[in-house]
Amino acid sequence: MGQRNQELLHSVWNKSAHVITKENTELDKKSFDELMASIFCPGPFYFYIVDFYDRQIKYMNPGIKKILGFEPDEVSFDDIIGRIHPEDMEYVAKAESTVIDFLYNQIGPEKATKYKMSYCFRFKTADDTYQLFQHQAIILTTDKEGGFAKSLNIHTNINHLTTKNNFKASLIGIMDEPSYLNIDVYNPNPISLDDKLPLTKREMEVIKLISEGLSSIEISKALFISEDTVKTHRKNALSKSECKNIPQLVAKCIQEGWI
Repeated sequence: MGQRNQELLHSVWNKSAHVITKENTELDKKSFDELMASIFCPGPFYFYIVDFYDRQIKYMNPGIKKILGFEPDEVSFDDIIGRIHPEDMEYVAKAESTVIDFLYNQIGPEKATKYKMSYCFRFKTADDTYQLFQHQAIILTTDKEGGFAKSLNIHTNINHLTTKNNFKASLIGIMDEPSYLNIDVYNPNPISLDDKLPLTKREMEVIKLISEGLSSIEISKALFISEDTVKTHRKNALSKSECKNIPQLVAKCIQEGWI
C-alpha cells in the first residue's frame, strides 16, 4: 500500500514539473523561525522541510518519533507518504493537484510563498491505528522563475477534536492575501474567494492559546490585553462560528479551512 501511495503522489508532482524548481535554493533561517511562531497546531504535531529539487527531507522535527514512530534522522519523504490511509490517497492526490494548479495558474507564482495549503487525511500512527491529521504546507523558497523548492509541512493530530473529514482543501492567504476556503477538489471550478475569514486575527490568537490550555488571565498577560477583553473575544468567536464550546470551535476552524 505504501508504494502505491508514493507512486500516486509522485505522479502529481511529476505532472507539475513546470512549477517545481530545477535549482537548489537557500532558506532564510530567521524568516522560517518567525513563520513557525505563527502556525496554529491544536494538537500533537511535527513538522519538516522537504526540498522538491530532489524530494528529500532537509530537516525533521524530533516530534515525529512519538507521533508516527519514525527516527527523525532516518525517516524519508516516502516513508511519511506511505503512512497515509490508502482510502484517502485519491483525495490527497486531488487536493495536491488542485491547490498547486490554482496557486500557480490563477493566483500567480509571484505569490507562491504567501499562501498556506491545508487539508486533512488519516495517518497510521506509532500505535498502528489510523487517526485524522491536518496537513498544512507553506512554500518557503522559490527559484527565479517562481518554481517552488523548499516546503514547510506540518502534520497535526486532530483526532481528539474530530474524526470527520470534509474532503476539501483550502488556500489560506498570509501576509494579508485573500483566502480560498473549502475547495471541492473533485469539482474545483469555480473556486470562490473569501476575502475575510469569519474570525479576526485577535480572536484566532485567543482561541489558539485557549486550545493550548492557558487560562483567561494567562492569555491576557500573553497578549497584553485585559481579562474581560479575552472573554469578549472568546464569546464573539463562539457566536460567529455558532459553536457551543472551544473544542467544537477548533474542530470547525479546521474543517472549514479557517486556520
